[in-house]
This record gives sequence, C-alpha cells and structure tokens, in this order.
Amino acid sequence: MVAFAILIFVFLGSVEGFSTKSQPCTYDLLKMCKPALATAGFSTVAFVLGAVTSVVSGFLGMKIATYANARTTLEARKGVGKAFIIAFRSGAVMGFLLAANGLLVLYITINVFKLYYGDDWEGLFESITGYGLGGSSMALFGRVGGGIYTKAADVGADLVGKVERNIPEDDPRNPAVIADNVGDNVGDIAGMGSDLFGSYAESSCAALVVASISSFGINHEFTPMLYPLIVSSVGIIICLITTLFATDFFEIKAVKEIEPALKNQLIISTILMTVGVAIVSWVALPSSFTIFNFGTQKVVKNWQLFLCVAVGLWAGLIIGFVTEYYTSNAYSPVQDVADSCRTGAATNVIFGLALGYKSVIIPIFAIAASIFVSFSFAAMYGIAVAALGMLSTIATGLAIDAYGPISDNAGGIAEMAGMSHRIRERTDALDAAGNTTAAIGKGFAIGSAALVSLALFGAFVSRASISTVDVLTPKVFIGLIVGAMLPYWFSAMTMKSVGSAALKMVEEVRRQFNTIPGLMEGTAKPDYATCVKISTDASIKEMIPPGALVMLTPLIVGIFFGVETLSGVLAGSLVSGVQIAISASNTGGAWDNAKKYIEAGASEHARSLGPKGSDPHKAAVIGDTIGDPLKDTSGPSLNILIKLMAVESLVFAPFFATHGGLLFKIF
Repeated sequence: MVAFAILIFVFLGSVEGFSTKSQPCTYDLLKMCKPALATAGFSTVAFVLGAVTSVVSGFLGMKIATYANARTTLEARKGVGKAFIIAFRSGAVMGFLLAANGLLVLYITINVFKLYYGDDWEGLFESITGYGLGGSSMALFGRVGGGIYTKAADVGADLVGKVERNIPEDDPRNPAVIADNVGDNVGDIAGMGSDLFGSYAESSCAALVVASISSFGINHEFTPMLYPLIVSSVGIIICLITTLFATDFFEIKAVKEIEPALKNQLIISTILMTVGVAIVSWVALPSSFTIFNFGTQKVVKNWQLFLCVAVGLWAGLIIGFVTEYYTSNAYSPVQDVADSCRTGAATNVIFGLALGYKSVIIPIFAIAASIFVSFSFAAMYGIAVAALGMLSTIATGLAIDAYGPISDNAGGIAEMAGMSHRIRERTDALDAAGNTTAAIGKGFAIGSAALVSLALFGAFVSRASISTVDVLTPKVFIGLIVGAMLPYWFSAMTMKSVGSAALKMVEEVRRQFNTIPGLMEGTAKPDYATCVKISTDASIKEMIPPGALVMLTPLIVGIFFGVETLSGVLAGSLVSGVQIAISASNTGGAWDNAKKYIEAGASEHARSLGPKGSDPHKAAVIGDTIGDPLKDTSGPSLNILIKLMAVESLVFAPFFATHGGLLFKIF
C-alpha cells in the first residue's frame, strides 16, 4: 500500500513537472483549475482511505463471523430456525457494515476535499478515483491471498482425510482441519467483502468522474451530482426492511424453508429497490440534463436514468438465479453431473466443464442487454449507474453470502466438539443452502465487475481524451489480443499456487498421520499450528506474482505503448475475463453440489449412486477437489483483475496522456 501510494503521488505529480500554479482545465480551457500536484496529493490520500476502509471492513467481517459460528452451533440444539436466524443476522451485520462504511467514508472524503477544491469539481472528482483504486487493491489481497489460503487447506484436508484415511470431514484427528475452517472465513468473508466493496467504490467513482464533466458538474448542482451515493443509501434502507422478512415477519420451522427464504431476500430487495430508485430519481434529479458522451453533451431525462439503474438491478437478479439453476442440486444440470459419476471421475469432469461453459450464455446476454439499454439512454454514465443498481442491494447480497461460511464453520465446530449427530444434520442443512447462495453471490460479483469495469473504461477513455477506440488500428488490436490473454495467465498463476500449496499441506498431513502415535485412535492431538502456518505463508508468498501482473500491466502498457494500446488491453481483458470467471465459478460450484447430492441421498436417484465411500462418490470427491481452486480462487479473483486494471488506468490517465507511449514516440 505504501509503495503504491508513493507511485501514485510521483506519477501524477509529474504531469506538469510538479508545478504549484493553477492550470487551465482539461475540458474547459477558459477556466483555471487546481494544479496537477494537488490532484496527485489528494488522489494518494483517497487511495489510502479506500484501502484502509476495505481492510477494516474485511477485518470486522471476520471478527463477526468468528463470534457467530460457535453461537450458531449452540443455537442448533434448539432447532434449525433458531440457528438460521443467528447465522443470517451475523451475515447481515457484515453486509450493512460494509455498505455503510463505504458510503460514509466516500461522502466525508468528498466534502473534505471540496474545502480545498471549491468550484473545481473536475479536479475534485478526479482525485476521488483513488478511493476506488484503494478499495480494489486490498480486494486483490483478500481474494487471491484468501483463495489460495482456503483452498490449500481444503484440498490438503480432503485428499488425505477423506480419500486416504477415510475419516469424515471436519474430524478433529485431521491436522489440516483448523486451517480449513479458518480458510472459509478468509476467502469467503474477507475476500467477498473487499471484492464487493471495491466494485461499489469504483462504480461510484466512475459515475462521479463522468458526472463532473456533465451539466451537474458544470452548473455545480450538488444533489444530482451525488445521485450515485443517494442510490446506495436508499439501498441500505431497503435492505434493512428486507432482512426483517427473513428473521421477524416469517419464522423458519423446517429445513426445506431455508433456501426459499434466502432466495426471497433477493427478490424482495430487488422489487422494493426498484420503487425506491424511482422515487429518488424523481426527487433528486432535474427533469432534463446533459451527460458527457465522448466529447459531446447528450440530453437525458430523469426517467431514463432511473431505467439505467433498474436494468442493472434486474440483470443482477437474473444472473443470480441462472447461477443458482446451474449450481444447485435441486435442478437437472447438477443432477446430470452427479449421474455421470457412475462411470468414474473422467466423465464427471467432462460433464462439469460442459456445464460451466453452458452457464455463461444467459448471464452474458443479461450483461449485454443492460449495457445496450443503459448506454443508449445515458452514455457511459448510464453504465456506471447500472453497475450501481446491481450493487445497490449489496447489504442483502453480502448477508446471504456471509451466511454460508458461518453455517459451514458451525458444522465444523459441531463435529470437532463431538456434539450429537442431530446437530450436525441441522448445520449441514444450513450449509447446503449456503453453498448455493455463495454461488449466487459470486455471480453478482462477476456481473457487477463486468459493468463496473466497462464504466471505468468509459471514464478512462474520456479522461485520456480519446474520442474513438478503433479496433482496426494495429496499436489497439495488439492491445486487444494481449488483454484477452491476461486472464489465462492470471488463472494459471493462481491455480498453480493452490496446487503447490496443497502439495505442501498434503505432505505435512501425511507426515503427522505417519509419525504421531495414537493420532488415528484419537488419543493424541495433531499439530494444527504447522498446517495453519503452511497456508498463511503460502497465501502471502504466492499472491505476489498474480498481484504484480495485475498492478504492473497497465503501468507498463501505458508508459511504453500509450493510451490507445491500453484501451485495447482493458477491453480484451474484460471480454475474456468475464467468460472464464463465470464458467470457472459455476463448474466448481456444480461439482461441489453434485458431491453433496450423492452424500445427502435425499432422492431415489441419489441413493442409487451410493452411500459415502462408493465408487460414484469417490469420483464426485475428485471432481469437487478439482473444482475447489476453480470456484474459490481463479474464478472470483478474475473479477478483481478486470476491475483493478481499469481503475488503475483511470487514476493514471493524466500521466499516460501526457508522458505515455514512449516506444511509439521513439520511432
């Protein structure tokens, strides 16, 4: 963080040779604006604020989750309904904390910076973009580092425990069991939280940058200017009302009511939010205004802007439900995958991959439709608010997402504490519902990342004063093809890291089983600390290369090849990254649930595939182990690659526009 903050200051300060005199504005040369040095300083401050907010949110989320999981286990003695309420409420605490923190810090930052900038709104909102960059750079740490941590432990614990030694999951005799349970929190709570926080900060920043050069910014209308923040704050209120539906208005009595209750959360919040946004758009926006559209001003009505937000909101819901259809074992896709386990692991893998590729189709159409509608209405600003629409119910989304790891850990605690079989069954029921909702959460994160990244791309193109990005020019095309390759390079790094960390873990677990006398009999305790250390060290060491790839690419391309090539790289990485991310997450989720489907034996079909330990079950476990790094490391961290490169290019745009493209200048 410190190193990158210095980089931002030096690069942006050098745009006008560190002079402290006022400069003519970028878009309106008659007015005078604050010097680039000020923007450099304030951008750095915003970057640090964003990073700190992201870290604090992740930290608090983990704290809440660790308090909540033991309480969930204890409540499970009274019944499923009571345990559900504890797990769901603690997830909601985290969701609201994150949404509220993000909004509060951003609002305070804008008002404090305004004291210096006064009427120079263009410079003010340009320096605010640092906030988004800070949020996302910490998300890289949470997602990539967390993903490597959790999967090294998970794969290590499963391979030796379940497959070789035939002991149940979360058995206290397994040395990697603590690392595995910690990992759920790191990856799913800190990672998911900082990821969505990053999206949220960036889409707000992208919208504000475009608005500052539209009629809102030129005429200094403060209320419509902050429309993105108003939408988010309405979202918090709507989500508050929505959570009451799960915990207070209706009580959950049976296991089969859990999943519908969580899915209804999404539907209720989306419907209420549509109404909320309609009211706010009518109150906060003037009836007609203009939006900056690549050099010209486009006239927009307030109802058109409302439609942009609504389109994003409903696209998010569609993506969530399609993801659920492909990853929940209540529907045919996952049941087909489970069925293919009859003939061994190879067919399971083939079916799983096919399912993942197929699950990309509808989400992409949904994203494409929302891009087309929102761009036709309000240019790039439309896309930014569509992304905000998708993220406006972030508190509910995070609540149902954080619920998963909390109930998962509750099950682990029940098993390790040797509580009765009945309690384990209840926590398993909670966890099975949580698995699907986690997949929905990942779908949301990827969909919003695509929109956010496109909005940032638009803001970058406006800021670097490129009027058109022409694919037929070689400069842009080489960027496009290299950009499309980056997600593959990134995935290769993260997969390999999980593999090598899991290898170390497996060796350590085997060593303990072979050398500690009385471990299998349960008379001696395993050495949990060594396994936790392996995971921690691996995740911190292994996240540096993929992190460097993401952080350095825009800088290298921008400095040596200039803004046109960089715009190609951003477009390419967005287009290919979204596809890989969706397919990887869904393939992994489907394999996981196919295994759970066979284990639960809830239907005639599932029972025919055999109890735990049968051949089809072993094939399912292999699929699940392959899917782990896909669904929890490579897939989810790709949306950080997409967003982070775009927001970084936006922050450094003034520098690239003046000093970039060295190679083309030489020739």
